[in-house]
Amino acid sequence: MVGPGAAAAASARGHTRAESGLQGGLDAAVAEARAAHPDRPVEVWAEDEHRLGLKPIRRRVWAPTGQRPIALGHHRYQWLHVAAFVQPTSGEAVWYLCSSLSKPFFAELLATFARETGAGRERSIVLVLDNAGWHGPKDLPIPDGIRLVFLPPYSPELQPAEHLWPLVDEPIVNRHLATLDELSTIVAERCRQLDAATLQPHTNFYWWPRPVQPS
Repeated sequence: MVGPGAAAAASARGHTRAESGLQGGLDAAVAEARAAHPDRPVEVWAEDEHRLGLKPIRRRVWAPTGQRPIALGHHRYQWLHVAAFVQPTSGEAVWYLCSSLSKPFFAELLATFARETGAGRERSIVLVLDNAGWHGPKDLPIPDGIRLVFLPPYSPELQPAEHLWPLVDEPIVNRHLATLDELSTIVAERCRQLDAATLQPHTNFYWWPRPVQPS
């Protein structure tokens, strides 16, 4: 048996070690990208996916004393996925909506992201992502200008993109949506509204590497 203070201290040390290990991997990837193409800026981005669907999202709300708030809901297990790429220090983000996730789909997603951001032409991007099966590097074509860095296992707290999802969910919380088309329309509009100035305070981790300009 240990006191709660000792347990908290051990957890904090584990978090610090994971953060330090990720920082080391990012620094090495940035150095490699800069050495390979010294004429390009190097930016460290983060990527994550979020599953939404017709299963309602519930949050607590204020209500008058003695009254219980009512939120309509109808559980149906039909899903919509949001994939987001974000540059945490600036808040620049690229969003995609999809009906399912797989390695072939993620390969196309990476290629589209590279084209839309100018990776390989205008800048080099180090991309941080978790260890989901469809992210695995085996047999995954990596576009020119992109280098993958994987989070330590079980460390979502180190992923800035995780902080996007409460913002994305906001317009559908405690609401009943009839169809996936309705959900997709609302979520797409929400993603368009979430500009860099809104996202940056949520994603700008103090230890995240800043963009490196050409020498």
